[in-house]
This record gives sequence, C-alpha cells and structure tokens, in this order.
Amino acid sequence: MNFYINQSICIHTLRVGSVSNSSVLQIGSAGLIKPSSHLYNTGEFTEPAPEIEAKTSPGTKPNVPLVAPTPS
Repeated sequence: MNFYINQSICIHTLRVGSVSNSSVLQIGSAGLIKPSSHLYNTGEFTEPAPEIEAKTSPGTKPNVPLVAPTPS
C-alpha cells in the first residue's frame, strides 16, 4: 500500500535545545530515515588533542562567536 502525503508547513520560530552526533530533526513526514554515523581518523592521530587555555581576562573574545538573542 502506498501513501502520498502533501504538506504545507510554515515555521515562524524554531528553537533547538541541542543537537548531538547522529541526531535527526524531522519536520513533516518521511517514509524512511536510515541512521548513519561514521567516525574516521583521517589524520592518523595517536593521542588526544591538547586542552585549550581558558581566557578569563576581561575584554577577550570567546572561542566560539556568540550571537545576541533576539527578543520574541
């Protein structure tokens, strides 16, 4: 049996709390979602990466640029 679904979706605001490895965010219907997760060591590293120094002095920028929240 085949089902045919027509959808019209209008999203004004979408807030995602967190996304981790192999996460799927689905909006609407899907026939089949096959999970797939691959982890490769393409650089042939043999030990963990060094820790990042924490910058706590005033006036320094964070390692990841942050965007100010927009009022809802």
